[in-house]
Amino acid sequence: MPRPLRVTVAAFALLLVTACNSASTGGSSSSSVRGVTADSIRVGGIVSMTSASGYSKKDTDLGARARYDRANAEGGINGRKIEYLGAEDDGQDPARNLAAARKLVQQDRVFAVSPMSSVTFAGADFLDAQKVPTVGWGTLPSFCGPAHLYGFNGCLVPTPGGTLNQTWPEGLASVLGGSRGKSVALIAGDNDAGKFGIRTFTQGFKAAGFQVAYAKAVVPTTSMPSDWSAYTKEILRSGPGGAAPDAVVSVMQTPYNIGLFTALKRSGYKGVISDPTDYDPGLLAKDATKQALDGVHVLLQFQPFESDTPAMRQFKADIKKAAGGKDVPLNMHMMTGYMSADLFLSIAAKAGKDLTVESFQKAADGFSDTGTLVGDRAEPKGKKESFGCGALVRLKNGRYEVAVPFTCYPPIPFG
Repeated sequence: MPRPLRVTVAAFALLLVTACNSASTGGSSSSSVRGVTADSIRVGGIVSMTSASGYSKKDTDLGARARYDRANAEGGINGRKIEYLGAEDDGQDPARNLAAARKLVQQDRVFAVSPMSSVTFAGADFLDAQKVPTVGWGTLPSFCGPAHLYGFNGCLVPTPGGTLNQTWPEGLASVLGGSRGKSVALIAGDNDAGKFGIRTFTQGFKAAGFQVAYAKAVVPTTSMPSDWSAYTKEILRSGPGGAAPDAVVSVMQTPYNIGLFTALKRSGYKGVISDPTDYDPGLLAKDATKQALDGVHVLLQFQPFESDTPAMRQFKADIKKAAGGKDVPLNMHMMTGYMSADLFLSIAAKAGKDLTVESFQKAADGFSDTGTLVGDRAEPKGKKESFGCGALVRLKNGRYEVAVPFTCYPPIPFG
């Protein structure tokens, strides 16, 4: 081979090596980081858009999109726009939840999963092992401890050594004029989440001074009961002296709550009824549903939509814009998606221009802010505790009204 050609080949090889070294060392603006380019951050979600019972969290996706859209309109995060792929539907099926997690990481190559909202989180171990920052509704134990998983309002189902949010017990105590001498019945579905919920809320209501007269995770979750009389009879005889309890608390989803609450009312129950899921004006379209939920006190872990604060006005404007300028009925799933996205964006902004999993984790360790729609936030505190704030709203004559204003309560140790 003539000498000039040897020089050219050598120079070309040197150029290739230099280019490869530049990319591998991050010289091309984090090009080696999964889901991160010089001008974008790829994010996906996992949401129960459908379920066997008909219950849907689909508006979680709209809420997340609304928050990401505003971030992009404001210039993105440290110069990068959010490329939101939308949410995968897990159908409340553990196998589909894991499959969705694998698809987002291995096929779509996302940097983060936010939001994640489901009653199952089979993909949790995979996402944590793959070091994928994941933000969602911290109603599952998986959000309490793993390094890369974050609850947008902290850890709501802690392990021993963590704390319990007392919004529900203290809120109902306020509604009842105090907890002294008052009894409460707790009912949940017969699954792991239901059993854990009964355990935690039993401790919380006792700590608030209530007598827990009934606490069982007994309702089948594979098929909704057509006859609720077996449950209502036991509940209505569980109070002191065989009387009805002062409050019935359901830790179940809307279709189950409608059946149970309708049966309780038909049995003549006059006490307080409460649940954590039925804050949704869309539920009021059907008369039977509206009657079943009338008078029910719903637990919120964010500012009620009836609040007139700058943060709430911004939320409503963002949702309207994402919905194509339409005034859509607001619901808690929108808030779940919105605040999941908001926590991810806030931590990513703190991580700076050099966004990597390591810089994101470093930013999360010591992150805090105040006055958000879920109150004051802090990490890594959120790995063991909820952010401790909430409200109760009551459905009355077809409209929601604030029964107990948004308040932050001191948590109690969980054990």
